[in-house]
Amino acid sequence: MEEQIENRVKKSPLVSFDLEEIVDKTTQRKTIDLKENLFQGLVLREKDFRAFVKEHDWDQYNNCYVNLTCSTDAIIPNWAYMLLVSKLSPIAKLIVQGHNNDLEKEILRSKLNDIDYNQFRNAKIVIKGCSDLTHPEFAFTEITNKMMPYVSSIMYGEPCSTVPIYKAQKK
Repeated sequence: MEEQIENRVKKSPLVSFDLEEIVDKTTQRKTIDLKENLFQGLVLREKDFRAFVKEHDWDQYNNCYVNLTCSTDAIIPNWAYMLLVSKLSPIAKLIVQGHNNDLEKEILRSKLNDIDYNQFRNAKIVIKGCSDLTHPEFAFTEITNKMMPYVSSIMYGEPCSTVPIYKAQKK
């Protein structure tokens, strides 16, 4: 008689959490590079910039993630970013001052902030390790910080092969 193979991982109380499942890969990312608005590649002139803001097609950023940057070493006044945000805020999903990397981190942070961590109260969590995340160190740091107050333990890897990370102290 053949013995049936038992899936002990499936029967375990471990809850698997995959960061890739929460990352929004479908929403378009757009960049506004202020170098295009610099006079002689050096200075941002208020009158010219205000004309750009007034005439620019803002609809192209509807429901997009947008990062505001300047790819040159020019010093950009704070009011320039504020003007851009005043136009983008009603239509963009998220606006970040910085490079593409900064945008990706903020998208992930936003998604992590939307999670109700009470659902993981006293759970034994395995944070899936193999992923194609843009900034894995950032992602794993953030999720560990978010989960620790709620869970009884955090492990890294796969349910069949984990690395212990955190265990709550017994009260």
